Amino acid sequence: MASIGKIARRTFLFGTAAIAGGAAFGAWYVSRPAPMPLTSAPGRTALNPWIIIDETGVTVVAARAEMGQGVYSTLAAMAAEELDVAWDQVRVIHGPPAQAYFNGAMGGAAIPTPEYQQSAFQHRIGDWLEVIPKVFSMQITGGSTSTRDGFDKLRLAGATAREAMKEVAADRLGLRRSQLRTEGGQVIAPDGTTLAYAELAEAAAGVELGEVPLRPRSEWTLLGKTLPRLDMPAKCTGTATFGIDVRPEGLRFAALRRNPNLGAGMRGFDASAAKGMAGVEHVVELPDGVAVVATNTWLAQQAVNAIEVDWEPAPYPETTEAIFEAIEAAFDTDPNSTMRDDGDVTALPAGAQVIEASYRTPYLAHATMEPMNATVLFTGDALEIWAGNQGPVIARDRAAEAVGLDPEAVTFHTTLMGGGFGRRGEFDYVLQATHVAKAVPNVPIQLSWSREEDMSHDFYRPAALTRWRGAVADGGAVMLDGQIAGQSCSQQAITRWMGFAPGGPDKTHVEGASDQPYGVPAYRVRGHIADLAVPIGFWRSVGASGNAFGLECFMDEMAHAAGTDPIDFRLALMRGEHAPSAAVVEAVRDMSGWTGRTPDGVGRGMAFSMSFGTPVAEVIEVVQEDAGIRIARAWIAADVGVALDPGNLEAQLVGGMIYGLSAAVQGQITFAGGAVEQQQFYDYDGLRMHNTPAFEVQVLENLGHISGVGEPGTPPAAPALANALFDLTGRRARSLPLNTEFDLLV
Repeated sequence: MASIGKIARRTFLFGTAAIAGGAAFGAWYVSRPAPMPLTSAPGRTALNPWIIIDETGVTVVAARAEMGQGVYSTLAAMAAEELDVAWDQVRVIHGPPAQAYFNGAMGGAAIPTPEYQQSAFQHRIGDWLEVIPKVFSMQITGGSTSTRDGFDKLRLAGATAREAMKEVAADRLGLRRSQLRTEGGQVIAPDGTTLAYAELAEAAAGVELGEVPLRPRSEWTLLGKTLPRLDMPAKCTGTATFGIDVRPEGLRFAALRRNPNLGAGMRGFDASAAKGMAGVEHVVELPDGVAVVATNTWLAQQAVNAIEVDWEPAPYPETTEAIFEAIEAAFDTDPNSTMRDDGDVTALPAGAQVIEASYRTPYLAHATMEPMNATVLFTGDALEIWAGNQGPVIARDRAAEAVGLDPEAVTFHTTLMGGGFGRRGEFDYVLQATHVAKAVPNVPIQLSWSREEDMSHDFYRPAALTRWRGAVADGGAVMLDGQIAGQSCSQQAITRWMGFAPGGPDKTHVEGASDQPYGVPAYRVRGHIADLAVPIGFWRSVGASGNAFGLECFMDEMAHAAGTDPIDFRLALMRGEHAPSAAVVEAVRDMSGWTGRTPDGVGRGMAFSMSFGTPVAEVIEVVQEDAGIRIARAWIAADVGVALDPGNLEAQLVGGMIYGLSAAVQGQITFAGGAVEQQQFYDYDGLRMHNTPAFEVQVLENLGHISGVGEPGTPPAAPALANALFDLTGRRARSLPLNTEFDLLV
């Protein structure tokens, strides 16, 4: 990020068709162009918000946060593909907070129609809805939208930069642009004369072009291949800078304690013991807790733990069971949404068999490997922040507000992140570090949460109860009626971010249940919002993470009641509804050698979910061993529309499934006396090497558009495992985590 501060300011006109990309980027035409966020300096030119050229090569600016998912490399490859530069000539940095980096793909999420049902016209409406995230400067990494948002933008940025440099070269050489070609960061004339991009970039920044076509896929040399990730060398050598690695001169370290009763404040505290410890420099009161500044993090943590605090009580029921009673009571309220209402769920054909079941999913923590942290320097008239964050514009603006500055007075450095999963879309840890820095001006303060603080002060994946009623006849499903009760993470999170709650039906609350490509003649899903003050937020795959568990376990129950193989049962509902979804189910069937029959001591289960526009099917095999039930093998098939980096796609699908299996096996956040009981990885663990299955992945490309992959691997994991355990033991799992009912190898 330091390099951005060295570049001289220049305005770039987005309104040209070259950057706007015609009607596909209609949002660029309905309001003024976003300001150019980068600057240029002698020998270093920012051609547009995504491309910087200097004598050492090309720097691609990533508008999305790198938190281990490989987005750095994929976004850079999009630009490099059109720029005609070698992969070893490419560097990548995080972009600063700026409107230009808004995530337009988030706008399409406003369309209420299930994505698999959306016509080409509705997809075009989604493109037009880019104006919504642009107006609100939604520079957000999430919703598996990074590649969807960047696919045209980054390629157009690269193509426009390339053609602008060819235009400058043509003028210098007395040739037409069409006579020139590019390769390896050079413009090449017919006689072999070469001009390096670095020689042309400064003049090219002032060139305005008409529409620039993108290269056909048949000419790609980088995209479509598994590339070495640009962030890996530094991470493997320990030289990568995560938020917790930042070390500005004069740094002091801070730790905090907040009310274990989430959302409540404190009545008072006694810090005399902490103040008497050598190396403790400051004790700072926070709105809902207290922080200590010291010469190292360990000392700060010991000191803050020595402070006696009188906490206010929790603003929600004090125990897990009391909370679930409040969630269950939401079923008695009017539904917030009926996002799916096909046919008549009350009119059943003669002889139809009715099945009913209820499912329960717990609160879940994000549990990132790197706890929340931020480093802040406040000088009175300026603020400088170093933090890993998925929404830097929001974090910057809230920090500026806290110290009474304009956002323009804040320099925000987005660092690498040791995991995000939605948690780093929040700004609480940045705001807390800002409060401490304001109390200790002119000294950079690094606030690091302890693991216990991190685990017990999350914005959790909401707990939920789901009720399903279905009917089968002649081997197939004829009715499916679901109700989902739980808190709304959309209402809570967006209120925190934007200051107001979204109105209307909550699509996210019922996603993964109301939007699935099952052609059931009568199919209804209603969502009931529970009014609770437990802090919740977006967790990897959001609503689908829990709703898929209830729906896909119930689909398995319906298939067995109908006497039909679970895969055949689903395919009969999918083939006429959404062919790409059926294809991924067929692929995972064939990959796994599914026969519907397993030997004694072996169980297999299958589940499907379409989330964030990506259909994913998974099969899990479990084996009974002396030490317990082992999750032995797993197969994943997914359709991403366009496979930009097959190796990274496979890694993300496997990682998403491991994340889902970890939660399914032993993930739960519980409450006693108003406080979260889980404190560390010893009581909120993930899968380890010894109990992680062997994976096989197949990526398909049948969708008519590119889709995301960071989250869709997670939702099918829990139901696939639960269905496999039924096949092995004959016992149905209707509640998570599964280690409370089954002797799983952990």
